[in-house]
Amino acid sequence: MRRRLAAALIVPALMLTAACGGGDDSAKKKDASASPSDQASQPAAPKPVSDASPMPTVAGDLGKKPTITIPKGDPSGKFVVKTLTAGTGPEVKKDDLAVTKYTGKIWKSGKDLAGSYDKDGVPQVIPAGSQTYIPAFSEAVLGQKVGARVLVVAPPSAAFGAAGKQELGVSGTDNLVFVLDVDSVMPKKVEGTQAAIPSDLPQIKADKDEAATITVPKNDPPKKLVDQVLIEGKGAEVKSGQTVYMQYSGATWKPNEGLPQAKLFDTSWKTGAPFSTTIGQGQVIEGWDKGLVGKKVGSRVLLVIPPEQGYKDKAQGADIPANSTLVFVVDILGAV
Repeated sequence: MRRRLAAALIVPALMLTAACGGGDDSAKKKDASASPSDQASQPAAPKPVSDASPMPTVAGDLGKKPTITIPKGDPSGKFVVKTLTAGTGPEVKKDDLAVTKYTGKIWKSGKDLAGSYDKDGVPQVIPAGSQTYIPAFSEAVLGQKVGARVLVVAPPSAAFGAAGKQELGVSGTDNLVFVLDVDSVMPKKVEGTQAAIPSDLPQIKADKDEAATITVPKNDPPKKLVDQVLIEGKGAEVKSGQTVYMQYSGATWKPNEGLPQAKLFDTSWKTGAPFSTTIGQGQVIEGWDKGLVGKKVGSRVLLVIPPEQGYKDKAQGADIPANSTLVFVVDILGAV
């Protein structure tokens, strides 16, 4: 649903989910972003090694954009993950959400890839060890400690595969070079006791690290936007223009053939990583912009969005008919 959520959703500068991870992705605008979502039908990535020859060199202070120098000659073809600076914080374990800042280059051409330290760049949240993300990121952060700087040399099998990423100028034979700074580990969902929900609104069960269960009542949906805080976070208020990281599950308000729960049309949990978008700027449907700006980081929010603040009279495939009232449960994990 990711492209469906929008008017359109802007993907981060480097969007890394693997195509084999599933998902409609219909809410996103297409942009020139590197996307770890393009690995389907390619051989499994080799296990990373800690060094190879030749190797790029990296200069610059930790926490600032590094300078990557590509050596003369062809790459070794090996998948290299080399720790340049050992972190001193918590270790990133499998399935942890590592918040990283990154810089990238194409080995052959020396072309820069848009990264976190560039204008309008944002951190990338990587599910460590996840098969839904390209190994160049998911394997690189696994086992690192917060505060680490890591150099990655990724052959196609550890990056975008034989298809490459044409909008970036990445061919199916290109080796890529990344430097990742591991800043922190993000929680997978918000913590706290969920507030009671009135009986005439959808009931939410979201106590596990998985898609929420949404039960829709038999009464008619409200005519106005509902943005009820179910768990109040302790973080800063989300401001218009920020990039917001969140877990979400979405359903339409309609009977589901007698089943007790509504059928989800999309959830961020299927990718293994939070969804991120610019909020309050028309990059997502109006109900998200109005319902999430002003909420605190760490909050869980129930959104019930009337058609005029959703997709109006435009059907979004079979799962979202025209004039649908939409129901979302959103955990706001971070905002930058």
